[in-house]
Amino acid sequence: MLILRRSLLIMKEEITLPIVDSKEYQISPDEALVLYEDMVLGRSFEDMCAQMYYRGRMFGFVHLYNGQEAVSTGIIKALKSSDYACSTYRDHVHALSKGVPACEVMAELFGKETGCSKGRGGSMHIFSAKHNFLGGFAFIGEGIPIATGAAFQSIYRHQVLNTTEEIAVTACFFGDGTSNNGQFFECLNMSVLWKLPIIFVVENNQWAIGMAHHRSSSNPEIYKKAAAFGLPGIEVDGMDVIAMRRVALEAVQRARSGEGPTLIEALTYRFRGHSLADPDELRSIHEKEIWLTRDPIKNLRSYILNHKLSEASVLNVIDHKVKDIIEDAIDFALSSPEPNIEDLHRYLFVDSTS
Repeated sequence: MLILRRSLLIMKEEITLPIVDSKEYQISPDEALVLYEDMVLGRSFEDMCAQMYYRGRMFGFVHLYNGQEAVSTGIIKALKSSDYACSTYRDHVHALSKGVPACEVMAELFGKETGCSKGRGGSMHIFSAKHNFLGGFAFIGEGIPIATGAAFQSIYRHQVLNTTEEIAVTACFFGDGTSNNGQFFECLNMSVLWKLPIIFVVENNQWAIGMAHHRSSSNPEIYKKAAAFGLPGIEVDGMDVIAMRRVALEAVQRARSGEGPTLIEALTYRFRGHSLADPDELRSIHEKEIWLTRDPIKNLRSYILNHKLSEASVLNVIDHKVKDIIEDAIDFALSSPEPNIEDLHRYLFVDSTS
């Protein structure tokens, strides 16, 4: 894979971002529009969440995904509906990319009965069995064993139960702060031993809450940790959805064909604070301004127009379509009923009648 190198000066530390050469890998007009719409939906949804939070419609901690859309879209849109995705507490956009309707995600954030987790989960616990979305998890690293288990059952069905269905792949998302935790290393080891169909996606947004990544890890290049366990480790520009898609398709094919897991480190950046309760005073203005120039949605739009994959009028139609989806989601959430107090303990255990 041809890699170009571009260095950015961030907080007086030079980091190198790998960028896949667009001349080497092309996407079709249909692919481009799918990627664009999904990214715009994610950004617009999160912007509306910020509005609703500050208006007092949402409560608790809400962690937004602005700036990281290329990672979610690039990975999840390379999966099939039968594949699985497992998230973190920054999970809204992952759920949307996996096909969970925006109205159900928004209703969940409002704590309504019509939410995808019946109003019991809120922002950090988006879940949808129907869409094979394994959920968001409030504690770092908590989802990695869950995703590993999902991958194990996929290979177990194929090798032991002799099912004829295609091997389902699991995409497991987590942040750079998780990469020094025990679950990460233990599950990497197990996944290689059993050749599990799983893709570990490190969304390295450079900060673990208020701790800069280069200050918290003895080796800040997370993808190199894969070598200790014998699986491929790939570093990719997480602000470039085309680069993400290319790497994702290769990893999915590897997993589905029985060759085992892949570790992908996506170098990305969140444009907002850690959560909506975070004043974001630890990161320098200079650092944030540099990353804002690499906005993945603006860059994809420019790519589409420059390569004549579509016209501005078509992209504008998509923008308006997404706006309508978000407005409908708000109306749905506002008009949905609150959970009944009589159902306080419902859904704690498996209920075959539900």
